[in-house]
Amino acid sequence: MSLLLEPYTLRQLTLLNRIAVSPMCQYSSVDGLANDWHLVHLGSRAIGGAGLVFTEATAVTADGRITAQDLGLWNDEQIEPLQRITRFITAQGAVAGIQLAHAGRKASTWRPWLGTHGSVKPADGGWVPVGPSSIAYDPEHTKPKQLEESEIADIVQAFVDAAKRALIAGFKVVEVHAAHGYLLHQFLSPLSNQRRDQYGGSFENRIRLVLQVTEAVRAVWPEELPLFVRVSATDWVEDGWNPDETVELARRLKSLGVDLIDVSSGGTAVNAEIPTGPGYQTRFAERVRKEAGLATGTVGMITEPAQAEHILRTCQADIIFLARELLRDPYWPLHADDDLGGHKAVWPAQYQRATHREQPIHESDLRD
Repeated sequence: MSLLLEPYTLRQLTLLNRIAVSPMCQYSSVDGLANDWHLVHLGSRAIGGAGLVFTEATAVTADGRITAQDLGLWNDEQIEPLQRITRFITAQGAVAGIQLAHAGRKASTWRPWLGTHGSVKPADGGWVPVGPSSIAYDPEHTKPKQLEESEIADIVQAFVDAAKRALIAGFKVVEVHAAHGYLLHQFLSPLSNQRRDQYGGSFENRIRLVLQVTEAVRAVWPEELPLFVRVSATDWVEDGWNPDETVELARRLKSLGVDLIDVSSGGTAVNAEIPTGPGYQTRFAERVRKEAGLATGTVGMITEPAQAEHILRTCQADIIFLARELLRDPYWPLHADDDLGGHKAVWPAQYQRATHREQPIHESDLRD
């Protein structure tokens, strides 16, 4: 029997399978509001058989958006459009998850398909980003304003408020985004954090904000529902955040009630040389799983069902997060069932006549 297609339980929540839609930014919102694009984009992956469907990185403050077109959950007006999406995802048998994020010094940028790199200036509709230290991501990004301790406390509260809204909106899993060079990761990495107060310098100080946000979110997130944290296991740069620190952070997060570490890498250093290839990040998830004793998810160039099954069977991770492969094929989970011989997946009734080739063609099939 395929592990990939078996149900998986965290706390009192059971997923249909171990396939998750990784958060993928769509840069398609106005004022942080979800719209028809998000409904169709996320809903089609739920129809396609994924057990867990995550929204894109969802900003907890307006100035925490990567672009002005990011999804947000910093006010109550943003709840109802998300409820529409979670209702549809749930109706397909999937679980709706949300990733809560703050972009920090990588905020106020252009949508990637515009072909313009770097920051959007305030005169062009952008804003001055914030960060742990006044260090720009690269020369084309605006130098961020260094956060005061009172402002850091406000950001912790913003994560809490967004988690409360996420629950009202119908999400069953919340993930704290502490990866990919965004704000919480910026505090973790000595490359972007050169503070001299309680939030900078030592390992204990650099992890302080991630622990504070996680503890505060766990306190308002229902006991029966799981909490994830996404981390970058390494900056891929000497003297940056590293796998040893990731394992120790995971141990601390486990003690705070985190149920799964979603392990990615990179994002803080523009000059990082990342040796990409099939499953290139799974070894980091495996190490966290074994050394921290915590469930992990893995992501990155996982394209084949057999590859995903191997990762699970060799205990490298507990959940497979897919991104680009699900953009190419929203029905990858249903096809994986065929490839792995599971014979458990059920195509939507509306599609079944087209997916069973042995059935005869009816007149109604020829009307389109």
